[in-house]
Amino acid sequence: MQSSSLANPGPLGLLGFGMTTILLNIHNAGFFPLSSVILSMGIFYGGIAQVIAGIIEYKKGNTFGATAFTSYGFFWLALVGLLFLPTMGLAEATDPAFLGMFLLLWGIFTFFMFLGTFKTNFVLQFIFGSLTVLFAMLAIGNFTNNATLLQFAGYEGIICGASAFYLAMAEVLNEQYGKTILPIGQRS
Repeated sequence: MQSSSLANPGPLGLLGFGMTTILLNIHNAGFFPLSSVILSMGIFYGGIAQVIAGIIEYKKGNTFGATAFTSYGFFWLALVGLLFLPTMGLAEATDPAFLGMFLLLWGIFTFFMFLGTFKTNFVLQFIFGSLTVLFAMLAIGNFTNNATLLQFAGYEGIICGASAFYLAMAEVLNEQYGKTILPIGQRS
């Protein structure tokens, strides 16, 4: 199968990331408790669907997309593991400072991925820029045990996730109609 015959996996990966990010950050903002809704989305849509999108990006020869979707897919699976394994008695609960280190490493990774978006559209730049800020806020909030900062990060995370949702819908609708329905600030 030639890579040109493969559909664009971007919208699938962006929706897996965006919708799961919105749900987790609705919790972080204090609207709902952490529940099976978030954990299930983290495993199946944020996790598995993004890994599938990353594998398709790999097959298409897109190193950036393959790295981003596969990495963030496994991020969601790891995060669910961090949250769920202690409830099963399979691991100790993660200390907030160590969770902060986990989030800091993801923030550093995201910052370098953000640098890779400068030749892409504005919305993708916004997603990675706002995700870098989100990881920084979550890391600092966990390092300092600052509940207000973590709650504010929730609001910022909703915006980040919504931007990924928007880009996914823009890619689907723009391709479907063969013209710009939802603008993304495409670079020429």
